[in-house]
Amino acid sequence: MIKLANTKTTFDRAVIVPGLSFIIGICLLSVLFPNPTETVLNRVKEFIFVNLNWVYVWSVTIFVIFLIYLMFSKYGDIKLGANDSIPEYSFFSWISMLFAAGMGIGLMYFGVAEPMSHYATDAFDANLYVNKAKNAQLYTFFHWGIHAWSVYGLVGLSLAYFTFRYRLPLSLRSCLYPLLKDKINSNWGTAIDVFALCSTFFGITTTLGFGVIQINTGLKTLGILPGTSFVYQIGIVIVLVMLAIFSATSGLDKGIKILSNINIGAAVLLLLFVLAFGPTVYLIGSFTEGLGNYINNFFNITFNTHVYDQATLPWFYNWSILYWAWWISWAPFVGLFIARISKGRTIKSFVAAVLIVPTLFNFIWMSIFGNSAIWTDFNVAEGALSRLVNNPDALMFAFLQYLPLSTISSTLVICIVIIFFMTSADSGILVLDSIATKNSSRSPVWQKIFWGVLLAVLALMLLNAGGLKALQTMTLITALPFSLIMLLFVISLMKALAIDYEYYQRSFSVSTVPWSGEFWKTRLSQMVSKKTRRSVEDYINVTVKEAFSDLQKEFALNSIHVKISSGTDPVSLEIEIEHNIINNFKYGVRCQEKLVSEFLMEDKNLPDINEKITYYPKSYFGDTREGYDVQYFTKNELISDVLKHYERFFAIISEEANEMFITSNANINKHGA
Repeated sequence: MIKLANTKTTFDRAVIVPGLSFIIGICLLSVLFPNPTETVLNRVKEFIFVNLNWVYVWSVTIFVIFLIYLMFSKYGDIKLGANDSIPEYSFFSWISMLFAAGMGIGLMYFGVAEPMSHYATDAFDANLYVNKAKNAQLYTFFHWGIHAWSVYGLVGLSLAYFTFRYRLPLSLRSCLYPLLKDKINSNWGTAIDVFALCSTFFGITTTLGFGVIQINTGLKTLGILPGTSFVYQIGIVIVLVMLAIFSATSGLDKGIKILSNINIGAAVLLLLFVLAFGPTVYLIGSFTEGLGNYINNFFNITFNTHVYDQATLPWFYNWSILYWAWWISWAPFVGLFIARISKGRTIKSFVAAVLIVPTLFNFIWMSIFGNSAIWTDFNVAEGALSRLVNNPDALMFAFLQYLPLSTISSTLVICIVIIFFMTSADSGILVLDSIATKNSSRSPVWQKIFWGVLLAVLALMLLNAGGLKALQTMTLITALPFSLIMLLFVISLMKALAIDYEYYQRSFSVSTVPWSGEFWKTRLSQMVSKKTRRSVEDYINVTVKEAFSDLQKEFALNSIHVKISSGTDPVSLEIEIEHNIINNFKYGVRCQEKLVSEFLMEDKNLPDINEKITYYPKSYFGDTREGYDVQYFTKNELISDVLKHYERFFAIISEEANEMFITSNANINKHGA
C-alpha cells in the first residue's frame, strides 16, 4: 500500500519553479496553438540544422574519440566510487536497465521503420536493390551505434564519476566542478539543472506519446481495439502510467530491474523468432557484411557533412543531424539513470560495456528486423512495405503479417513495447524527481506520483491537439546548447582524472628516500611552517650553495672541472660538468611557486596560511626530466642526491646504445639543425 501521509516536499524551489513554468508554458503553446508553434519552432530547428549542423557532427565525434581514449588510457582502472567499491548490480541486470531506459521503445518503433525509410529514399540515387539495401543498413548502424551510445556514455560517466568518486550530488552541475568549483551551487549550476529538467521532461513526453500510438496501432491490428481514436489512447496512458508509478515507487531493485530483465528476455525471444522464420542465411550474411561495411566506412560517415552533394542535404538534416540532436537531448535523462546504476565499475568496463554491448545488440536487432523487412518487400510483398514508410506506427505489425504465427508475434511486440514504455516512464519519473530535488534520497511518494500524472496529462493533451511534433522540435532545439555543455564535461572530466591519477599514484616525497629519521623535530618544524619566497631564497643561497661548493672541491680533487652558476630563473643555482662531445651533466635548484588549496587555507587544524601562493625549492636537470621538491634536504642529503643523478648519468653515457641520445647537442651543432 502506497502511503501518502508525508506531504512535506523535497523539491528545490530554484529548480522546480522555473522548470515547471517553462515546461507547462511550452506544452500549453503546443496544445493551444499547435500549428503556429510548430511552424516557429521548425524554422528555428531548420536554421540550426542547416547552419550549425557541424556543431553536432564535431561534438558527437569528440565524444566517441574521448571515450575510446579513456578506455585504453591509464585512467581506465579508476573506479566510479571508492577504490574498494563493487558494482551494485549484476552485469546482465545493469545492461538490461541502461538499455531499457536508453533505446527500448525506439528499437521497437524504428527496427523496421528506419531501414525501410533509407531503403525507399531516392536521396542517394541508388537504383539497384543491393546498393539501396546496403545503404539502409549502413546508415541505420551509424545512427544507432557507437556514436549514439557515446553521447549517453559521456554524461553517464561524468555523473557517476563526480557523484561516487568526488561524493558530489547526482546532478549535471556536479560534472563541471573542476571548472566552477563551489560556483556549481550558484545560479550557473541551477540553470544547468533547470535545463536538464526541461530537456528530460520533453524527451520522455514525446517518446511516450509516440509509444502510445504504436501500442494503439498494434491493438487495432490484433482486433483487440476497434480503432485508434483518442478515447482508446486515454485508456492506454492511464493504465500504463499507473503501472509505471507503481514500479517507480517500488524502487530500482524491485521495479525497473525486474521489468528490464523480463523485457530483454522477451526481445531476444522475438529476435530469434524472426531469425528462424525469416530468410535466416540471408540475415546472417547481411549482418556480417553490414558490420564490415560499417567498420570500413566508419570515419567517412563520421565526418561526412554532405557538403559536396547538395541533393542529399535534406536527408542529412532529417536523419543524421536529427538523430544527433535527439540523442543529445535525451542524454540528461539516460545519463542520470545510467549513473545511478553504475557505482563500483571501472571507467574501462563502463565505457566498453556502454559503447560495445548495446551497439552490438542494436546492430543485430536492426539487421534481423530491417533486412528481413527489406528482403520481404523486394521478394514477397512487391513493394507493399515500402509504401508504408510514412506510417511507421504500423510498419512493424505489417511486416510480421508475412511471417508465421503473426498474431502471437504481434502480441509479443505489444507486450515488449508496453514494458519498455513502463521502464522509460518509471526511470523517467525517478530521474525527474532526482533533478528537481538535487538528488534527495528522502522524497515522499506523492512526488513520484506527481511526475507520473503530469507526464500522462501533458502527453494526452499533446496527443489530442496534435502538438507532439512541436514538442519534439523543441526538444531537438535544446540539444544545441547542451552539446556545448557536454564539451565542457569532456574538459572537466579530463582535468579531474589527471588529478585523481596523480593523487593515487604519487609516491612518498623524494626527500624521504635518503632520510634516516635523524633530526626529526627539525623536519616536522619545516613541514608545518609557512613557506615564503624569502625562506626559499635563503635555502638556495645557504644550504644549496654550500652543498654545491663542497661538491666542486671534491670533483676538482678528481681532476673534474665543475662550474657553479645562477640558472635562467631569477632565484636558482646550478652545478654543471661540461663535456666536449656528450651532453653536459647539470643539476640545479630553483624557486618554484604553487597555488594553495582553498580548503587548506580554511582548515583550522593546519598552519595559518593567508596567501594563495606558496613557494618551495625544486630540482631540475639538464635532460629536461621533471624535478621535485628538495626543501627538506640537509646539505649532506642534497650532496647525496646530486651524486645519485651523476651516477645515473655516468651509467647512461657508458652504454653504446645511448650514443645518439646523449650526443644530441653535438649533433645539433654539427648539422646545424
